[in-house]
Amino acid sequence: MLSYKAPVADIKFLIEDVFDYYGHYQKTPEFEEATPDLVDAIFQECAKFCENELLPLYQSGDKEGCRFDNGQVFTPKGFKEAYQQYVEGGWQSLSHPVEHGGQGLPPSLGMVKSEMMGTANWSWAMYPGLSHGAMNTVQTHGSEEQKELYLTRLTEGTWTGTMCLTEPQCGTDLGQVKTKAVPNGDGTYSITGTKIFISAGEHDLTENIIHIVLARLPDAPAGTRGISLFIVPKIQTDQQGNLGEFNNVSCGSIEDKMGIKASATAVLNFDNAQGVLIGPENKGLECMFTFMNTARIGTALQGVCSAELAYQNSLTYAKERLSMRSLTGKKYPEQVADPIIVHPDVRKMLMTQKAISEGGRAMIYYAAKLVDDIEMGKTEQERVEADERLGFITPILKAFLTELGLESANHGLQIFGGHGYIKEWGMEQIVRDARISTLYEGTTGIQALDLLGRKILLTRGKSLNNFTKEVLMFCKDKSVLSKNPHKRQMNKFIWPLSKAVANWQQYSLRIALKAKKNRDVVGSASVDYLMYSGYIVMAYFWAQMAQSAYEKLATDVENRDFYRAKIKTAEFYFERLLPRCKAHAKTMMADPKTLMQLDQELLSFL
Repeated sequence: MLSYKAPVADIKFLIEDVFDYYGHYQKTPEFEEATPDLVDAIFQECAKFCENELLPLYQSGDKEGCRFDNGQVFTPKGFKEAYQQYVEGGWQSLSHPVEHGGQGLPPSLGMVKSEMMGTANWSWAMYPGLSHGAMNTVQTHGSEEQKELYLTRLTEGTWTGTMCLTEPQCGTDLGQVKTKAVPNGDGTYSITGTKIFISAGEHDLTENIIHIVLARLPDAPAGTRGISLFIVPKIQTDQQGNLGEFNNVSCGSIEDKMGIKASATAVLNFDNAQGVLIGPENKGLECMFTFMNTARIGTALQGVCSAELAYQNSLTYAKERLSMRSLTGKKYPEQVADPIIVHPDVRKMLMTQKAISEGGRAMIYYAAKLVDDIEMGKTEQERVEADERLGFITPILKAFLTELGLESANHGLQIFGGHGYIKEWGMEQIVRDARISTLYEGTTGIQALDLLGRKILLTRGKSLNNFTKEVLMFCKDKSVLSKNPHKRQMNKFIWPLSKAVANWQQYSLRIALKAKKNRDVVGSASVDYLMYSGYIVMAYFWAQMAQSAYEKLATDVENRDFYRAKIKTAEFYFERLLPRCKAHAKTMMADPKTLMQLDQELLSFL
């Protein structure tokens, strides 16, 4: 049976000591109510809900799965009741605008809530989680009438939302979308087509589901330039939100998946379903990126959730499981063997899990702070700058953290040994559930092309330079040349980080020059480049956490072991994980000819 305790101390360390969320909130009048006392109360109540209500449904939901019956989908036992508690507790409305029934608290607090819920039960959390992207899309691109109708119910949680992009013939290549939207002459459109892989596309948790759908108008240009975006409810409604007739959005089936079995992944058939346009005609893909970027950060969060859940359970097991004796002599002579936590290889896996979960959390919380700035920045320039910074790190967050989350889950299974392969312990479920995170919202390869192709090469390194400037300013402020009282202690982090950033800039330039001669360089280097970048970004945040820990230890703070552990984990990261950059650098700079020299006929016989 899996266990989970919300890591409130780690969360508070980041928001109070590393990122100063409260100082950040005080700069925005709308967020002034987010005081430490209120936030602490929210964390404690959210932890109780996750530990007592969601976690017990994690393994049972996987075992039961969703049931499909004649177009209807029934979620596992207990899911509907937990969702009702979620709605009654006001959790859905936590970080949404007051004018639509929300509590108006910062989006960054909503991210903390999502982390707790996702770690306790990712499959369950996907149902309300998909709504947030739909809400952001309507908030950004919808008319006032659309906001009043849809946002109010979505904020209440009485309705949920989805994103409907993928079709049988296309996944990432949305230029192949065939779903049609025909004007009805009254401001509505008849939507016809099939969408697949729609998370939370059909379920029994709410009375209505609002689908955000990509489709083509009759005279639309070919390719991605001819895609529009539509709001299509499962049940038709009037302007007051009263439910009417079924809207011809039917569920043809649900996918029989490797993992997240309690999350319904639906095939949806739109048969002249009535919808309304959101945003300008033929600009649907641009509008949908509001949803997609939200979803990509949410998917990055799954990597952190997988790492955290795997680590917590691996640590407990490693302390209790007895096997062999320590190589340096008996550590527990009164027992028949030592617990496996004394063995260096087990320690390496545990420390890797810890470094990934805590480092990944820091990366997500940094991004969450940028989301606050995008929504509530005082000037347009502030909002644009925050959006550009978030856009740069989003593919790194999504791909790097999900790949490392899967690694952490696999380490957990390895620590459990044969028991990890058995369902009752829950470790194999974490692995199965984590695997999808590297695929949806754009595979690791797609995110890598976005980072290297769009964010680096097309901007001529502008986004990279802006971020590396921030890192180098931190290094300068904390180095032996500064007035930082902990400069001597920080030297072991600052110099490797500074060198890594300088190499990052140089390698980026070299790849850009090589890509001018051979475009395949971009595709061959991109995944290694993204992982290379991810390790440096995580190193930056581990250096920040080490600095904050040293500052706390210089006071009479209690629980000093907590801060010492942060420093020791940072040391482990720089010693054991950051060096992975060297291998990625070697392969990303390799000539792509070894990838392309065998033709398809030869490959087919290998």
